[in-house]
Amino acid sequence: MNSKLKNSERLQIKQQKADSGLMSERYPNVASVIVAMNYFHGSSDQVIMQRTVNFFPNSNTYFKMECMKRDCIDGGFNMESVITKMMKGQLKSGKGELVCAGKDSAGHARIEYKISIKYNKTSR
Repeated sequence: MNSKLKNSERLQIKQQKADSGLMSERYPNVASVIVAMNYFHGSSDQVIMQRTVNFFPNSNTYFKMECMKRDCIDGGFNMESVITKMMKGQLKSGKGELVCAGKDSAGHARIEYKISIKYNKTSR
């Protein structure tokens, strides 16, 4: 991927993050979201990277994780629907697997994820 295209993609991601809004505004009852991921290359069972991403009330609600493959175009792992579904159901934890949605990348990457959500205590 040429650097001009990669820079354009970075600018788009930066704008999408800014447009996503703060977690405290979109999900005021959520104290934190922790996403722990193991990255794999294609169908291999060998972990190529472990990553943990924390979201707090002052974090943007941009729940798309980048693909770690250099030649991947428009790829990544959009966890928005998984996380919002968990929040709507007041679930505290969940796990699953996603495959990169990118183009022009042979042997797409995949992740196994575990999500932990802590909710604010409500007074009655």
